[in-house]
Amino acid sequence: MALSVDLSGRNALITGASSGLGSHFGRILAANGANVALGARRKDRLEALASEIGHRASAVAMDVGSEAEIIAGFDAAERAFGTVDTVIANAGIEGAGMMNDISEEEIERTLSINLKGAILTAREGARRMMAGGVTKGRIVMIASITAFEPSPGLVAYSASKAGVVQAARSMAREWARAGICVNTVSPGYIRTAINDEWFDTEPGKKQIARFPKRRLMEQSGLDGPILFLCSDAAEFVTGADFVLDDGQTL
Repeated sequence: MALSVDLSGRNALITGASSGLGSHFGRILAANGANVALGARRKDRLEALASEIGHRASAVAMDVGSEAEIIAGFDAAERAFGTVDTVIANAGIEGAGMMNDISEEEIERTLSINLKGAILTAREGARRMMAGGVTKGRIVMIASITAFEPSPGLVAYSASKAGVVQAARSMAREWARAGICVNTVSPGYIRTAINDEWFDTEPGKKQIARFPKRRLMEQSGLDGPILFLCSDAAEFVTGADFVLDDGQTL
């Protein structure tokens, strides 16, 4: 059964929206009445998604590894819909590699996109909200259960996601009196373009077999909390982390 939350009048910017969770978030927010600026590097995919969604969507080319591009992305979103009052900082890369093998460059790239990019996206969103007189701002940052679990082969990734959780709590405290709620969602393992090949390998299949329900999550398992956290109903929720993992960490 599809969940329904009234997001009419909300203007959202979603990063990492060209595929995976980001494109899914774009679809569900628009389906519930929000205008969605779809941000990512791959403009062709964004335009195809915006065309699929319809008049509530706009494609915004941006790379969260660059603050200048983040600012330009918000400028484009505001030209399309007006002041952004809802942000989903979702852009991320896997940064996989055993610690003795992963390069310094890959560690820096993972932290730059997953952590610094998320922080700068949230900051720019908050600046726009405060400048625009928004009193019910919503920022949702996508973390991961790897923020709390030992994750061999994902040291840089898990460190970046742990940083996102704590950064969100600190920003929530800073912006509380501005009416901006900042929360994180920490999903369990969901098959996406980032991990698709891994879960087809024998070690990947063994990992799934160790989960209590012996399955991967579905993207739709995040819909309810995401819609709630983007809505007016989340007024009293800030600085919280929502672990949504189908029991994978039990």
